Amino acid sequence: MPPAPVASLPLLTREQVLRALRQIARGGRPLPAGTVYELVYRGRRYPPRAVAELAYRLATGNPAAPWPRPAGAPTNSLLEGLDFTISTKRPVLTSGSNHDGEESARQQTEDLYTGLPRETKDHPTPAHAAEPTTAYQAPAYTRAEALVEVFSTETELDAALAGLARRRNLLLQGPPGTGKTFLARRLAWLLLGAKDESRVELVQFHPSYGYEDFMLGFRPDAEGRFHLVPGVLPLLCQRAALDPDRPYFLLIDEINRGNVPRIFGELLLLLEADKRGPAHALRLPYAPPDAPRFFVPDNLYVIGTLNLADRSLSPLDYALRRRFAFVGLEPQFGAPLRRLLAARQVPATLIEQLCTRMAALNQTIADDPELGPDFVIGHSYFCQPPTQAKEAERWLKLIIEQEIGPLLSDYWREQPATAAAQLRKLLA
Repeated sequence: MPPAPVASLPLLTREQVLRALRQIARGGRPLPAGTVYELVYRGRRYPPRAVAELAYRLATGNPAAPWPRPAGAPTNSLLEGLDFTISTKRPVLTSGSNHDGEESARQQTEDLYTGLPRETKDHPTPAHAAEPTTAYQAPAYTRAEALVEVFSTETELDAALAGLARRRNLLLQGPPGTGKTFLARRLAWLLLGAKDESRVELVQFHPSYGYEDFMLGFRPDAEGRFHLVPGVLPLLCQRAALDPDRPYFLLIDEINRGNVPRIFGELLLLLEADKRGPAHALRLPYAPPDAPRFFVPDNLYVIGTLNLADRSLSPLDYALRRRFAFVGLEPQFGAPLRRLLAARQVPATLIEQLCTRMAALNQTIADDPELGPDFVIGHSYFCQPPTQAKEAERWLKLIIEQEIGPLLSDYWREQPATAAAQLRKLLA
């Protein structure tokens, strides 16, 4: 008679996880912050996968043993099976604070109004967020698609990608309407190989944007209490550091509309390609003494856009400039735009009229000593033609009257006759 099968031993026991938590509490094991989920135990919060891996190493006696389960539901379900609570992460910088009790009380109050089931001893409410049963697959993005969309030659596209790979930081600069933000996102997609927005973060600088929004600062909660909250960059760096084999992207639109040295702070140093990684980590000014030091991972790329025509903005300082590769963009009223408009059934005579007259207008603007090449008008105004060919003429007339005309009036504010004359040439 064959022997009865031996039941497989569990990966972890509750006592092994408790042993790991006690060791962490004694301060001997600093852990990276969790990104989505937290293990809540005795008022403190811990990253679930890191706790499980430490417990696994202690249980096996191997200090380098990798945890065999991925983060998220596989690890969380095991820990929940051992009677630990897993919750979604709150937006605070450090784990473990007396605010947990206040958060719990507020949640109980909210439950009275939302109709959520009340948690009881016999029927606890699950604390983790539901996850989709199947992973989302981002659509692929190829070089051929990019060359059709971005109005750049293959050589120009390769040069931009080379600058980004070399410096890890790229600035796309040019007059308004030259497709800077459009190109920035597609450069990211090219390096990702897919339209994967989960690894792309977009922010737009403006005069009120500050260090506290971008890096780290105190913000009020619903009760008016202030807490230290990480900004856009540390959260993105955290995600990138936990996924070192894949690139992540920060897109900064209108970078010169903000006070860049004040917003960036320590990032001015850490952005350099040879200052990436934990070896160059710095302590952030507002961070508590026990918080881990901040660094920019090597797999984070920064792409900014810079509008050359905004005279209200001060030039970028040289400390920032030398950390970026620069790529200039110009209006494209040649073959790429013609192909796009022809594919959308815009009549050939209208295409010729548009491209010829806009090229002549841009030459006039570039030759004007009060304006110059930084003020020429880009092609993006005309990249969304109507689907019906019969509507194309009216579409072009409205763009010229409602968008190009007001811009010309602003350019030649002191010379309204010049603006009116140029507008008549476009509409003739």
